[in-house]
Amino acid sequence: MKKLSGVFFLVLLLLVSGCTQESQNKLGRKIQNWTGTNGVLDIYMGGKLVKRFIKVDKLSTALGTDDTTPRNYRYGYGYIDKNFNYILDDDEKLKVYFEISDYSTPYIFYDNPTRK
Repeated sequence: MKKLSGVFFLVLLLLVSGCTQESQNKLGRKIQNWTGTNGVLDIYMGGKLVKRFIKVDKLSTALGTDDTTPRNYRYGYGYIDKNFNYILDDDEKLKVYFEISDYSTPYIFYDNPTRK
């Protein structure tokens, strides 16, 4: 069984190495969409952290309904971390939809360092 998984990994590695960087990025995003993430989205105003969303699966770029061109905002779903502790507390159990502007919202999206 180990030999079979090693051969599979080698074949996968060869296939991916032959792809362009953009193709590799798309594949990585598809795998991440399938496996999910435990992302954190921090929103800043005036250099100060003002809002944190936790357990964010992904940020998606909005597309036009008729023309499917990318819009200038991103959206996602997560939980508001009211006390900025990276933990989903009892009073933070409501999952919310959010949108952020690509032009005017200073934000950072990253993996939750606590991994809970």
